[in-house]
Amino acid sequence: MSEMTASTPSYLWSLQDVLGQGATACVYKGRNKRSGELVAVKVFNLASYNRTHEVQMREFDMLRKLNHKNIVELFAVEELPSKQKVLVMEFCSGGSLLNLLEQPENAFGLAEPEFLTVLQCVVQGMNHLRENGVVHRDIKPGNIMRQTGEDARSIYKLTDFGAARELEDDEKFISIYGTEEYLHPDMYERVMLRKPQQKSYGVSVDLWSVGVTFYHTATGSLPFMPFRGPRKDKQTMYKITTEKPAGAICGLQRVANGPIEWSTYLPDSCQLSQGLQMHLVPVLAGILEADQERCWAFEQFFTATTDILQRQPVHLFALQQAMAHCIYIHHYSTVSVFFEEVAMQTGIDVQHQQLLYLGHELPLEGSMKVVNLPHTTAARPLILLSHRTETNHSLPVREPETPIMPAKFDVIADYNFTKIVVGVVHQYQRIVQLLHLHRELLLEGYYSYMMVLRRACGEAMDNIARISIRLKSCLTLQHRIFTLGHHASENLGAVDKNDRLQQVTEHLPGYTAGIQEFQNRLDHLQIEQAKLAEMLPSDKSCQKMQMLLQKIVAIHQLYHKDRLLGKLLYNDEQIHKFEKIHLSTHLKRVKSLIRENCMEKYRDLLDTARTWSRILLEMQIHMQDFNSFSTGLLADLEMSEQHQNKALDRILVTLQPSGAGQQHEEIELRDKELMLSRMYHLKEEMEILGQELQSSNSIIESLEAVHSAVAVRPSMARPATL
Repeated sequence: MSEMTASTPSYLWSLQDVLGQGATACVYKGRNKRSGELVAVKVFNLASYNRTHEVQMREFDMLRKLNHKNIVELFAVEELPSKQKVLVMEFCSGGSLLNLLEQPENAFGLAEPEFLTVLQCVVQGMNHLRENGVVHRDIKPGNIMRQTGEDARSIYKLTDFGAARELEDDEKFISIYGTEEYLHPDMYERVMLRKPQQKSYGVSVDLWSVGVTFYHTATGSLPFMPFRGPRKDKQTMYKITTEKPAGAICGLQRVANGPIEWSTYLPDSCQLSQGLQMHLVPVLAGILEADQERCWAFEQFFTATTDILQRQPVHLFALQQAMAHCIYIHHYSTVSVFFEEVAMQTGIDVQHQQLLYLGHELPLEGSMKVVNLPHTTAARPLILLSHRTETNHSLPVREPETPIMPAKFDVIADYNFTKIVVGVVHQYQRIVQLLHLHRELLLEGYYSYMMVLRRACGEAMDNIARISIRLKSCLTLQHRIFTLGHHASENLGAVDKNDRLQQVTEHLPGYTAGIQEFQNRLDHLQIEQAKLAEMLPSDKSCQKMQMLLQKIVAIHQLYHKDRLLGKLLYNDEQIHKFEKIHLSTHLKRVKSLIRENCMEKYRDLLDTARTWSRILLEMQIHMQDFNSFSTGLLADLEMSEQHQNKALDRILVTLQPSGAGQQHEEIELRDKELMLSRMYHLKEEMEILGQELQSSNSIIESLEAVHSAVAVRPSMARPATL
């Protein structure tokens, strides 16, 4: 066997294929000698044998006891020729969660879908530990392995149970294990500050570590940071964790010996939606509690996190606010509850909300279940309209801070600088993509809004036509009733409304002109929208940012090689310096692209959108007023026709044949029968028309109220009035 390889009876591995290394062991990538299956082989070093035999065997016993998809599986315990025991475990091809977080694209935390996968896997793995009475005592991203499933989705698994032990919820322990950044403050005080104490520790120490891990996963940073770093300023690190105010989830010292800035929110650079943060932050605040008595119990932690994982995300875009939202809600909740959640996150009251999907109004009943809502994504959300004036924000994200470039030549400092810069430029790239997506959503949303109003204008014109037909019929019927009533010498109250109906008829052309003017305005707005939409595909900002990112990554890779070499030859040093100049140029172009191109175009569109919003909202209010008026007017016509029909019945009774001469009676009877036939026919026609109307106030009351209300409101479609 080569000196670079090692083996047991069933497995072999290369000593160069190191997957991870700790204080007591090293993990290698190995293979099954028979099947060739990849495995992870944990080989213990000499320091591990200084531990008691019970402690040495504890990890073996723990892994044998545990069996869960979110716990790394133990395949075998074998021995080297030296009698050293090795653990043969499941190989996770994705490395650790820490490896993932150290990738530059994740410098500001994982994307929301991946974070939720981490949350689900860790919660389920921790739940399995508690069901078996196990406390891990070293939860951290480096001890959470990543496997890729057949569907290409990540599966995260807890590993490294060298510090684990059996412990029930009410039991305590006094031994110290863990990694200092993720260590509970009570344990940190004893092991890192060397302060003697008589404290014992319970299962809640795992929750503290989980809280730090989740914060790190969501933001790419540790929650508690002294100015010089947690390992260089341990006193301040302990001060931050123990003096943290209730509800705070982050403490940051920005200057040496400066004050601690506390926060109860995740940073703006975090990729998680506000909807998810709203549910996650209380969990972090509950488990990042130094006082073990005040810290959440595991039962409360599992209840809260399970509730998050059972919620369904519904994406929506508040058009007038120009803000994207993600509502996390249970699938079995009603739409009424959903509207309340929307109101809470957007500030738009339920009565002012209107939802569109794929360009059409989305009719929803309050008793419907959320599971029946259409499927949404960030790129295809529900469009939320507000029936009141809203303020749109200038930008959906903030520009990240870029560190100062080292002035002097230093391969280590330059490498560290480019490592940070690559992460920052990845964040710039996300901002460019997000601004581009928001421009698409704004243009699509306002087009849908315009189409909704165009359809409303069409319906209004239909209503005017219906009103015109019915008014004409009413006027004709009233004229005949008045004539017959005069012959019958009967004073009928229904006939004195002829002038009032005529007044309505005279105002209808004005309403028609107003609707037509709205349609003309919509034509102009849609032309303007189409021109802006046509320009969007020609915007190559995303592609330009991608090219700049590739150039900066290439410089970072060169600097990585230079750091490994340490001391450079003259020519290599000159190349290093030239690339530093290029890096400075690239960074200027990155900032110029996002500030002078992307942000400027976005602000211009926001200004245009504000104008569109004002015009369309005014149209919508007028249309709502007219719809209310036309509905009431049609109902009034029905009531008027009912009165007319009653008057007609009374007239027909008075026109029955009298006892005059037979010939005269026969002529008069034929004339009256003909008149009766016509009257009954007309009555039947009016009854058929009346079936389409609804009952309301009188015509004169409706006309006067609406006409006076519209007359005082400034109309966009002058000189017509709606």
